[in-house]
Amino acid sequence: MLLTDKAIEQIRELIRTGALPPGSKLPPEPVLAAQLGLSRNLAREAVKALAVARVLEVRRGDGTYVTSLQPSVLLEGLGGAVELLQSDAAALRDLIEVRRLLEPAATALAATRISDEQLAEVKAHLDAMREARDDVEQLNAHDAAFHRAVVSATGNETLLTLLEGISGRTLRARVWRGLTDAHAAGRTLAEHEAIFNALSARDAALGQAAALLHVSSTEQWLREHLGTGESLPGAAAAG
Repeated sequence: MLLTDKAIEQIRELIRTGALPPGSKLPPEPVLAAQLGLSRNLAREAVKALAVARVLEVRRGDGTYVTSLQPSVLLEGLGGAVELLQSDAAALRDLIEVRRLLEPAATALAATRISDEQLAEVKAHLDAMREARDDVEQLNAHDAAFHRAVVSATGNETLLTLLEGISGRTLRARVWRGLTDAHAAGRTLAEHEAIFNALSARDAALGQAAALLHVSSTEQWLREHLGTGESLPGAAAAG
């Protein structure tokens, strides 16, 4: 293990053990280095690396703090990294496959936990999708909000952050599907209505099946249209 990696691990251990809890301020660099038995240069490099990973936050003129360590903070870079992959058909297919593994399970979990207020929010997004069925960009925007509301109902922030990042990678495919398939809006609405009905019934198995059908239809479209090297369009919208 490189010395810098060891230094990073030492600071992580302080965080894991609660010696540096979320929101706490790190000691000044000389003190931290002495505390860990490191050179100041190694301590500095370790702090920089953990700041890039969003474990630490460097506040100019104030010091360095441990972040909240919430999944939404630590995984924030996931969505941004996706932008580099959006024109790669093979990568997009892989990400749809991951979504197929996670989203049906998330929908099943949501069916067992969703409150009446959360269900009303999901319905509001479904109603907005119906209103926007002739506007591809608006339809996809409400589609994204619908799925966020469903996964939010699980109460699992890590799952929500992961799925939002993965959905970000499918944005262009969803827009392309809407632009090239005249029947896509109707099918999309029907699939979302099935998901909503399963949530309304608090039926986990039905919710999982409805979500699986929805994601699989996108996956099938990708296999048919991108398998021959067809490129994705430049415009992006919600997935």
